[in-house]
Amino acid sequence: MKMLKSTLAVVTALAAFGVIGAANAGTTLDAIKKKGFIQCGVSDGLPGFSVPDSTGKITGIDADVCRAVAAAVFGDATKVKFSQLNAKERFTALQSGEIDILSRNTTWTSSRDAGMGLVFTGVTYYDGIGFL
Repeated sequence: MKMLKSTLAVVTALAAFGVIGAANAGTTLDAIKKKGFIQCGVSDGLPGFSVPDSTGKITGIDADVCRAVAAAVFGDATKVKFSQLNAKERFTALQSGEIDILSRNTTWTSSRDAGMGLVFTGVTYYDGIGFL
């Protein structure tokens, strides 16, 4: 029963907080557990989302999402390593396996959803736009 709860927590966390390849979800999770940490892609310095503090610790909502996934997978929010990525690098890093999940500002579009071999999951931040 404990294993079932752990598995459900992990699946829920990955579904709610990251972007993972649909076909490789099981093998990705197994690989993450085997190496003992989650490699999480975040933006390369966006205040409030992912910025290093004075000690070098990555802070912000995107970093917190990564720590929440680590806590769900390992029961320890510190079992995460960060890769700060710019917009050009983010999808390549995810597709190549350089990172396990991506938690950064990324617009969910139909062309990205259909053509990149990735699964977009829960939205963690909504922003707005206005027209005059």
